[in-house]
This record gives sequence, structure tokens and C-alpha cells, in this order.
Amino acid sequence: MIDLHTHTFLSDGVLTPSELVQRASVRGYRALGLTDHVDAGTLRPVLAAVLRTCGDLAGVTPAKPLPGVEITHVPPPLIGALASRARRYGAHLVVVHGETLVEPVAEGTNRAAVEADIDLLAHPGLVEERILRRAADRGIYLELSARAGHSLGNGHLVSLARQLDALEWLVVSSDTHTPSDLLSDARRRAVCRGAGLSSTETTLVERNAERLLKKVER
Repeated sequence: MIDLHTHTFLSDGVLTPSELVQRASVRGYRALGLTDHVDAGTLRPVLAAVLRTCGDLAGVTPAKPLPGVEITHVPPPLIGALASRARRYGAHLVVVHGETLVEPVAEGTNRAAVEADIDLLAHPGLVEERILRRAADRGIYLELSARAGHSLGNGHLVSLARQLDALEWLVVSSDTHTPSDLLSDARRRAVCRGAGLSSTETTLVERNAERLLKKVER
């Protein structure tokens, strides 16, 4: 299991980073992205705490922790610069909180995200064709979310990706906030099938997580 979008109590999750990694390890996870919500004011302290934990746990837990951030509710004109700062401060994984259908995310966030130095656009909602094309051109993955509410856009994303022959740019993430949010293999596949993916397409999307992990590790 590879899951590159989770939260700890450094933002709105309930677990310490170490406990989240431990629980993921027990669930059989191989890699876990620690991507707490940040904006310009919280980026540096949150990322510093995550980097310290990931450094301490490196090589001693079954689930490899990957230090990252989720840029959240930041005005679109500021996203690119904040993503670049996150890289300079040591983030291995940069996620942007996309235009989910269940939160008042600023219009233009998806567009700004795919022009920035990021790895994953989370729960992009009713994403437009030009956004998906640009993400694919720039090697940015889009999330099929397992989280209630955010998952409402999954079917649209799958349909559009199929039309554009871009299924290779979709990954499933848990958006974990509590222990019960961590995925099992069965639940991950259920998210795929519920979004309209066939069994063959589900296998492809599962492999995409491996590709994204290799990109992040590089």
C-alpha cells in the first residue's frame, strides 16, 4: 500500500506523525506521505516538524514516511511561490488542495496548481479538460479521493481521464485524518470501482502510485 496524502495533528488530523506511521505500518503500508495543511505562515514550522520525524523514523519502520505538505486554501496567485518555498525547505512531496465540491476553494486553484512545482492535485472536483491535459504534460498526478465528500468528483475525473487517455495520471489517496481513514487493499479497489474504473483500469491506477512514489523518492 502506498498512500501519499495524509494528515496528523500538526494540522487537522488526530494522530502524531509517529503514531500515524506506526498504524500505517501495521496496516501493511510501504510508504506514507505526511502532507499536513499549510499556508504561507505555517509552512516552515509544520514542515520542519515533519522532516524531523521522518528523519528519526528513516529505516526503522515498515512504512517509509515521506515529508510533504498540502497547500490549502491559498489564493491562486500565491500557490506557485509557496510550492517553490516548500521545495527549498525540504518537502519531498507537494500537494495542492484542489477545487473539491464540498469546500469553498478559490476558483483558479486547480489551474494555478498544475503550473506550480507540485506532485499531486488532491480532490480536484469538476476538473476541466485543459487542467488535466496540463497536469499530464507536467507530470502531475490527480487524486481519486477515498474521503467522503471529496470523492463526489471521482466519477467525473475518471470519465475525463478515460476520454483523454490519461488514466496513467490518476492515483488513489486516503486523505487520512483519523485511524479509520487508513486504506485497505479492498477499500482502495472499492474507491476505484465506485468511480467507474474497470478491473483492468483499477490495476493500472494501482500501479500509478508506484510511479508517483519513485518520482517523489528521486
